[in-house]
Amino acid sequence: MKGGEKMAEKLSAKRVSLSLAAVTGIISIVCAILISIAPQFTTNLFRAIFHGIDISQISKSITFSSALLGTIEIIVIALITGWLFAVIYNKIK
Repeated sequence: MKGGEKMAEKLSAKRVSLSLAAVTGIISIVCAILISIAPQFTTNLFRAIFHGIDISQISKSITFSSALLGTIEIIVIALITGWLFAVIYNKIK
């Protein structure tokens, strides 16, 4: 920003929701790939992320169709969440 320019006051709900959906979709795909090629490493990684909770008791092998369905579901949730975030943010301003 140059000399005193203000940032836009409002967020574009469409841009925020699409951005969040894209990032979430990428993370979901990377996660599915990691679980497919390195299940033990991925389980250990998530155990560290969740502060020692033993997720090996609830983890299962995945199929392509379950990974695809999960990715689609999380993208839809991210679209709704991103849109709702921008709408609420714009109302608060």
